[in-house]
Amino acid sequence: MNDIIIDKIAQILDLKFEAVQAVNKLFQKDATIPFIARYRKEATGGLDEVVIENIKKELDGFTELNKRKETVIKTLKEIGKYTDQLQLKIDNIWDSATLEDFYLPYKPKKSTKASVARSKGLEPLAKIIMAQNELNIEGRAQSFANGITVDDALEGARHIIAEWVSENRKARNHVRHEFEKGTIIFSKLVKNKDKEGSNFSDYFDFKDRLQRCPSHRIMAMFRGEKEGVLRLSLDPVNENTLETLEELFVHGVYDVSDHVRLAVRDAYKRLIKPSIETEFKKRFKEKADVECIKIFEQNLKQLLLAAPVGEKIVLAIDPGFRTGCKTVVLDAKGNLKAKATLHFTTGNQYEKPFNELLEKHKVEVIAIGDGTASRETETKVRSLVKNKEIEVYVISEAGASIYSGSEVAREEFPNEDITVRGAISIGRRLMDPLSELVKIDPKSIGVGQYQYDVNQKQLRLSLDRVVESAVNEVGVNINVASKYLLKYVSGISLKTAENIVRHRKKRGKFKSRKELLDVDGLGSKTYELSAGFMRIKKGENPLDDSAVHPESYYVVQAMAKKIGESTHSMIGNATLLERIKKEDFVSDKIGLYTLNDILKELKRPGVDPRGKAEIFKFDDRVKQIEDLQVGMKLPGLVTNITKFGAFVDIGVKQDGLVHVSQLSNQYVKDPLDVVKLRDHVWVKVLDVDIRRSRINLSMKQV
Repeated sequence: MNDIIIDKIAQILDLKFEAVQAVNKLFQKDATIPFIARYRKEATGGLDEVVIENIKKELDGFTELNKRKETVIKTLKEIGKYTDQLQLKIDNIWDSATLEDFYLPYKPKKSTKASVARSKGLEPLAKIIMAQNELNIEGRAQSFANGITVDDALEGARHIIAEWVSENRKARNHVRHEFEKGTIIFSKLVKNKDKEGSNFSDYFDFKDRLQRCPSHRIMAMFRGEKEGVLRLSLDPVNENTLETLEELFVHGVYDVSDHVRLAVRDAYKRLIKPSIETEFKKRFKEKADVECIKIFEQNLKQLLLAAPVGEKIVLAIDPGFRTGCKTVVLDAKGNLKAKATLHFTTGNQYEKPFNELLEKHKVEVIAIGDGTASRETETKVRSLVKNKEIEVYVISEAGASIYSGSEVAREEFPNEDITVRGAISIGRRLMDPLSELVKIDPKSIGVGQYQYDVNQKQLRLSLDRVVESAVNEVGVNINVASKYLLKYVSGISLKTAENIVRHRKKRGKFKSRKELLDVDGLGSKTYELSAGFMRIKKGENPLDDSAVHPESYYVVQAMAKKIGESTHSMIGNATLLERIKKEDFVSDKIGLYTLNDILKELKRPGVDPRGKAEIFKFDDRVKQIEDLQVGMKLPGLVTNITKFGAFVDIGVKQDGLVHVSQLSNQYVKDPLDVVKLRDHVWVKVLDVDIRRSRINLSMKQV
């Protein structure tokens, strides 16, 4: 990537040229975003993952632009239009809209009204009209009316002029500028689609300024258009756009100028406006996509980083009415130890087998899925363990059914049916949400907004990045991690992850990070990118259970030597660490950014950043929507966050909405500033619509 592009990215993102250049060079060496953010702070000036990812997006965008330029140049050469001057102009284009406007006059076209007119020899007439000097244009047109009428000849010439106008960059930029100053989006109901499109009733006759229309409204209207229910159109706010466009081309005083005026109007209505309209629809759809994907990213990361209960013996229940509750017991490593079907909601023969499972396996915690029959099952289970020191958690089932029928689940539990696999997944989610959720397509976890309407390739790439970020933020215990978790570690591919698991099974647990180099296909570059994110519990070197990269071990050893202590005694000992003066260890290989990170890690090595799981309990007064009364104050769990508010589970099988205006007594620009996914909150019931299954809630003064 040349320096001009690096400079432009630096300007776009308001960053130093040197920082963007450093990130670009690291990407060229196959460095990953987590690795750059964590272990190359000196090079980037301490840029975080978000900024580094933004740089990557800009770099990718310019890469795509360069590919498009190559296509344009290739086409120009094929049609014999290429010149050095055109090459220079293309080289100095830095956005796709300008490139497409430049390319438009040269772009191979299918048959058009203008091309048909040219085939009839009417282009010279069009040039005469465009000059606007002819006093008797009808008489002049007579000589071009070969086999057609004079009116047909004049109309054909106007079609050619309309194409010239539509391909004129100044004209297109004029109309584009008017759209940018202000655009109205109109949404109308397609005739006779009112019943099947009832979900879009808010948009049957809707208009708003496009620039201030929130992303969820834009996505809703585009979905309605895609389903054939709505018809969308855009108009510039300035009603005089056509008149000002005419002023660019109409400059004569004779009748011939009227033909130019007609051609400009035709160009605007038939060619330019639809083209710019499509461009703006695409632009604002992409903007809405970005906002929706961002919300999904933030929700997903919060879910992935939910606090685990850790290695405890878990009894997990997938609730159900008719077929009973699939119940499993997992050991502290997540292995299946027992399974049963208990009818908590429809029978009375569950108490004895339930207690036998608890006692035989010394169950420490219970996980109950939050789906059908969850509240009823939870009530029975809590009554059975009220005198026991066993914690009860309600766990989100989102995506559990996807996992149960997946190839991953079949590989892990080939002899179990999907209901047992579902219960296992619920239990493992309590033990370690991250390790379990990485096995599921992020799109299926249900914490997004219009996730099936956004650009699917961009969504997949973005969500994979979020999973990668979460996995590397927490770190991975290499001796217990599945290949599905390992593949998200910086620098590790699925094949390498499989080789790590195979190596572990064949040779036993890893005793040090250095042993990773013995894994087939894991070379020095992969080791550099991944080692700092791998954890080895109770290994040969205590630093192997920390985020200190092996490349910096020598510094820790030098620190220990400086204060006359061993590395082992220094780790976790705040008193000894206070004696270290980090400035003494600055060199051309290591700077203050890395030294600060090392000392921070040495104070609390191997500490899980996710904290500890908290127990939540719904209000026993409400179990279904009919139990709700306006004014009730209830505990709830935040299940999804959107731009317009947060959805909260209050235990009635239907989430309620806390609109953004009801999240706080203060003005809230972004709901994520107030709530996080799976937050325990208190809400007040504002309104209940049983027929439409809608619940409006408030968090103000609750």
